Amino acid sequence: MNRLFGAKSNTPKPTLSGAISNVDSRIETVDVKIAKLNAELSTHQSRLAKMRDGPGKTAIKQKALKVLQQRKMYEAQRDQLQQQSWNMEQAGMMQDNLKNTMTTVDAMKTTTKELRKQYGKVNIDKIEKLQDEMADLMDIGNEIQESISRSYDVPEDVDEAELDAELEALGEEVEFEGLGAESEGLPAFMMDEARPPQFIDEAPQAGGQIKEAAG
Repeated sequence: MNRLFGAKSNTPKPTLSGAISNVDSRIETVDVKIAKLNAELSTHQSRLAKMRDGPGKTAIKQKALKVLQQRKMYEAQRDQLQQQSWNMEQAGMMQDNLKNTMTTVDAMKTTTKELRKQYGKVNIDKIEKLQDEMADLMDIGNEIQESISRSYDVPEDVDEAELDAELEALGEEVEFEGLGAESEGLPAFMMDEARPPQFIDEAPQAGGQIKEAAG
């Protein structure tokens, strides 16, 4: 059966980075061969410069032509390998970009799913009701502050003539109190101290009456 259909290969599949490394190593090998051919061409050129025309010089020219043909072949091969390596590098960059894109898309899907769960718990009607209640409370608070900070206006029905009369009356009263205190020989602020204490029922008698009572 294995001869007819072939056995299953257990060889791991080549990776893109492995293929690029393989091509790069081949390019390095071709570069070494081209360098050898360039050295050989330099030798033939130096020999031809010293030789005269003749069969020997013609033979060296033929050898130089073959070396030049080989170098062109290797250079063409190197160009192809370099193009292959570049194409695979571009494919690798595209693959990396695709991986990054898929990672970003997966993250966005997960975030969207979580946002739906969180927003599903939010009731917009309750939020609007709460906002209305807060606005009402703010209005009540402003009214309270305005009521507390209200100033009491002075009555405006008092004119200047009445004020002057009141001040003149107060001045006369002050002068009258001053004169009464001076007539008794005591300053105005000592009038209250000269009066008898409030707790005595009768005023004290004169000194002569006290002596008669004693006799």
